[in-house]
Amino acid sequence: MRTALALGAALLALATPAATADSCPFHSPHLPNRMADTGGGTQLITAEASSTGSTTGTVTWWNKRGPLWVVAGRADARFGSKGLVEGTARKQSTSTTPTGLYDLPYAFGTTATPAGTRFSYRRATDKSWWCEDTASQAYNRWVEGLPADCRASESEKITAFPTQYARALVVGFNYDQPVRGRGAGIFLHVNGKGATAGCVSVPADAMARILAWADPAKHPHIAIGTASGPTAITRY
Repeated sequence: MRTALALGAALLALATPAATADSCPFHSPHLPNRMADTGGGTQLITAEASSTGSTTGTVTWWNKRGPLWVVAGRADARFGSKGLVEGTARKQSTSTTPTGLYDLPYAFGTTATPAGTRFSYRRATDKSWWCEDTASQAYNRWVEGLPADCRASESEKITAFPTQYARALVVGFNYDQPVRGRGAGIFLHVNGKGATAGCVSVPADAMARILAWADPAKHPHIAIGTASGPTAITRY
């Protein structure tokens, strides 16, 4: 009798929805299936924080196999030092990470192209800058040598951040048709000493794994958001 009761309890536990991994924050195997949009590809990166005031969370990268999304990897993540904000309402120089669904135009780094990288990869030189001057024609663009209308004080020299930009992916926030003052230079990159100035960062080994995994032929996107509320990652 005891054996029969134990077997019945075990079968009941297996059939109970509460026993699934969905009950664990940042560990949902079904997150992409609950999103409004995943970009149309078969690869996806999600960067999820618990709330807009958070500076840490989780980055997960996924492969789509048939109708199912399968976790390919996961790492602790860092966000802007002032938390996260809706991407369409973001303002430059606020140290906030923009929420939304974005493409990934290309990869770059201060190091040589990592083995296995399939993304277009730009290696930084001493002349490589990211122009963030709102008055410049090159606003929110990589430039080799600063244009006359792009102030160094309003831009980032890529090689000045050899740790964070050892390898990175450009996040397509405010990129295709830049709105001046909304923000520039948002990347997925390697961790620095703490929270970011608005980017998403992960440990160096995770960034290496992401670059080896990411395949532009599979049209990967990155979704950035919170666990709930107006900036919930499932809205994007």
